[in-house]
This record gives sequence, C-alpha cells and structure tokens, in this order.
Amino acid sequence: MLAKLNRDGKLYQETIVYEISTKFGERFTFINENGNLAIGKTVLTAFRSISEDSVVWDRGDKAWRNRESFDQPGRQQD
Repeated sequence: MLAKLNRDGKLYQETIVYEISTKFGERFTFINENGNLAIGKTVLTAFRSISEDSVVWDRGDKAWRNRESFDQPGRQQD
C-alpha cells in the first residue's frame, strides 16, 4: 500500500480494497456493517505502523496521502 501511495500520490480506499482482495485473497478484507468491502484490521495496523508519521487519512477524499506541512497533527485530516 505504501509503495502504491508513493507512486500514485493518493491511495483511495475504494480502489485499494478491491486490489487487496484480488491480489492477496479475501482473508485480508471483510464485509462491513454497511455491506461494503473493507480492508482488514491487520492490514490497516501494518500500514499504519510503517507510515505513522508520513501519511494522513483525508476524510473528504476517503484516501490516504503523504503528509504536507500544512496538515494538522494526527492521522485524520478534513
């Protein structure tokens, strides 16, 4: 995920969840309470551990992106 983010500039949740399911199998994804395919908690935990300081979650875009100088502290940005 981090390599793809660095290559593409943004990592859209809706796109990457299907790529994870296709490339690595359904054991890394699940159907959430809204009936949507979601990224497994173990994958998200691993991604966060390698990108904690350099990547933020852009809630508006539903995507991860590299941290910018204007970003607020923390992972989630509006």
